[in-house]
Amino acid sequence: MKELLKHVIFDQRERNLSQMVERDIDQRLVESPEILVVSGIRRCGKSVLLQQIRSRQAEQDFYLNFDDERLINFTVNDFQTLYEAFIELFGEQRTFYFDEIQNIIGWERFVRRLYDSGCKVFITGSNANMLSRELGTHLTGRYCQIELYPFSFSEFLKMKDEYPERKDFYTTTGKSNLRRLFEEYLKTGGFPRYIQDMNGNYLTTLYENIIYKDVITRNKLNGERELLEMIYYLASNATKRFSYNSLAKVVEIKHPDTVKNYLEYIESTYLLSQVMRFDWSVKKQIGYQKKVYFIDNAIINKVGFNATDNIGQLLENLVFIQLKRQHKEVYYHDNGVECDFVVREDGHIISAFQVTRSLSDVKTKQREINGLLSALNAYNLMEGIILTADETEELIIERKKINICPIWKWLLQG
Repeated sequence: MKELLKHVIFDQRERNLSQMVERDIDQRLVESPEILVVSGIRRCGKSVLLQQIRSRQAEQDFYLNFDDERLINFTVNDFQTLYEAFIELFGEQRTFYFDEIQNIIGWERFVRRLYDSGCKVFITGSNANMLSRELGTHLTGRYCQIELYPFSFSEFLKMKDEYPERKDFYTTTGKSNLRRLFEEYLKTGGFPRYIQDMNGNYLTTLYENIIYKDVITRNKLNGERELLEMIYYLASNATKRFSYNSLAKVVEIKHPDTVKNYLEYIESTYLLSQVMRFDWSVKKQIGYQKKVYFIDNAIINKVGFNATDNIGQLLENLVFIQLKRQHKEVYYHDNGVECDFVVREDGHIISAFQVTRSLSDVKTKQREINGLLSALNAYNLMEGIILTADETEELIIERKKINICPIWKWLLQG
């Protein structure tokens, strides 16, 4: 095993970082003594971020990516052998980099040993439930976490070698260019490799790897058809409400609990998120209908079916992902009138958002304003935001301030 590990270590050693976009992360987490966990969906850039972090450290050699078929027989008992291989190759070091470590059952015990001996450890993983369970069991209070998403709009612009200045928000040329780039980002999403070559097969392969490896195989599921039809339906109806009962009927799954379990398995891969209707009663929250959002708009367009223009759906999905990227606790509001998103912090609702393609239609504008006002009044907020494709206005209604802002501008200011 030791000789095999040495071969793998050297094969994985070199990585060209010259064309890689710098990610927007909190550098204080990198510099802290705690274990740094970088989690997120497959192919969102976790490995690249790990390599970027590694390239800036004084010690760079103790690196291994466990998502390698040659390590299929690696077990927790082989970590000591790996440690010895590192030392034999590079001498003693105190900094470790482990990619997709959740593939090894019991990994957290070895990482705990390294941490307790004063080492700095960086790890990545693609399964939220597994990471949470293992981190919570053995590493409580010893780690900090970065949840990485596909590229934000600002990161997308960096990849396109576009670096807008403040004046570009207001000049005709600058605004036109940003709107054009935003329209592209809205549909192509933020998976780095897909942005580069726009190869639809790449998205297909990514989706199939998530479903078959991370959901079906990992959870030993038999209902492949049911699962695929459920995701197809959800991608076709992203941002819309559903219940476990209604979804079970649509997909012809006998038990609503099966739907609930499927969604939990899928959610653990970061492919989608369920959003609950806010209520001060947790019991009521659980009983209400939920809404589903996907990790990236490219997945919605690739997996789902839309007979009509789905720009409104993509805009709302994009806003949700940005709120999650900002580590917000997100719900939707409905007390007879719906508001798309309310954000909770320290036990209080602190902000409210409506998302719509345009307010040019009088009825649409009134509906969006009414929904926002309903949330503002319910949670005693003095102002809220309506995000549109490309409109700017400030309103005062019922002593409440309503800011109407283009989504592309909000994304770059947030």
